[in-house]
Amino acid sequence: MTVSRDPASPAGPAHMPDGAAPGPADPAEVLAKLGRSWTWVLGSAVATLVPGILILVWPEETLHVVAVLLGLYLLVTGAFRFVEAFARDDHGERLPGLLLAVLYVLGGVLCLRNPLQTIAALSLIVGIVWVVSGILTLYTALAARDLPHRGFVLGIAVIGIVAGIVVLALPSESARALTRLLGLWLVLLGLAEVALALAWRAALRRAGIAGSHDPARTG
Repeated sequence: MTVSRDPASPAGPAHMPDGAAPGPADPAEVLAKLGRSWTWVLGSAVATLVPGILILVWPEETLHVVAVLLGLYLLVTGAFRFVEAFARDDHGERLPGLLLAVLYVLGGVLCLRNPLQTIAALSLIVGIVWVVSGILTLYTALAARDLPHRGFVLGIAVIGIVAGIVVLALPSESARALTRLLGLWLVLLGLAEVALALAWRAALRRAGIAGSHDPARTG
């Protein structure tokens, strides 16, 4: 999970000299503004929570359904990670976020490409994604010393690493047990991201710019 370095950093269009009208919006700036919005962070949390809840509520569903849910979760999360990467002001700090986006999309494609594969194969894909994602998020949190709510980001990174290790380390004799485990970890990760989204909203409100970073309140 990536958030902008400074809640008070301006996100609106730059004023042109001599009253000239501003040109077309820079796509990178549009993505950066969207990625800084707390509602975007909350959307990422919902994209993680919903598949986890569905897997826990319907553990008897076929492996095909589980594979589709996991594949869609990874693809949608990859899209969120791509946008969130642009919330970083330093272009060099965007690289971990972009790598995360590619990793999630690749994992989603692998899940959807063969939805009839075993639960062990699905666990392997998701476990690797979680471990690598957690490591990259941990690196981002430690490298960016002025990152807001560092504790929340570090917590999400640790949860992701632990979730990936547990899923990869457990034996695959019980498909139902692994399915429940995947659902449980998705719910825990989603709840952690909800906490981060609410903390980010509080930071924006303290800075007095909640409206300017919230696309839902623009026109």
